[in-house]
Amino acid sequence: MGINESQTIVEALVRARADLAKRLGVEEVEILEGSVEQTEFPDAALGAPLSGEMSAQMITPGWRIRLDAQNRTYEYRAAGKQLRLYNFNGKNYRT
Repeated sequence: MGINESQTIVEALVRARADLAKRLGVEEVEILEGSVEQTEFPDAALGAPLSGEMSAQMITPGWRIRLDAQNRTYEYRAAGKQLRLYNFNGKNYRT
């Protein structure tokens, strides 16, 4: 893993933690990193399309980020600068 890729993962993790803290109304320190794993998503929407959104159907490499808070696990999906919250209260969100 190169330096740029490591920086991108760290940036995605920081953004995901801040976004989840805001959505839950808690401090960022209450959001714990569960796991970060490299994966391939089935489309450009990272397998987490917004309602009515169309996206390119192509394998997209990225990361699955799992964060823990309030006795639950939340999943973010990241690729490059794109970050999506997957299945939060039954919906996907682009952050």
